[in-house]
Amino acid sequence: MDFFTAFNISASGLSAQRVRLNTISSNLANINTTKTPEGGPYRRKDVVFTAVEEKNSFNKILKEKVNAVKVDKIIEDQRPFKFVYDPYHPDANKDGYVSYPNIDMVEEMVNMLSASRLYEANINAVKTTTKMAQKALMIGK
Repeated sequence: MDFFTAFNISASGLSAQRVRLNTISSNLANINTTKTPEGGPYRRKDVVFTAVEEKNSFNKILKEKVNAVKVDKIIEDQRPFKFVYDPYHPDANKDGYVSYPNIDMVEEMVNMLSASRLYEANINAVKTTTKMAQKALMIGK
């Protein structure tokens, strides 16, 4: 694997985790949103990743299958909404229950911690690859 491929793999991981962090932030920001423009409460979103084969001549020569990651799609969580009895809420139904988003604060915080650690790991991979490239350039001196 060459240095540029290593950088591309790390960059794809950084980009994917950035999208994941933005999605988690959106979920947390809408944790109490009971009415959206589409109608009903906000529905939790989740990111789906997919592996992508890098296609460059160096990898074809070595017959390597180096993968990168990309965001395939952002899906809505289909778990049921949470119902809370609050008859004075403006969005309460005729029985006095309000539908709240299907977002669990603890789950979102764990996902955020995981995404930030993976982002950090990709940054460290870029730093390590940079150091290796610098050391390789020093060989000729």
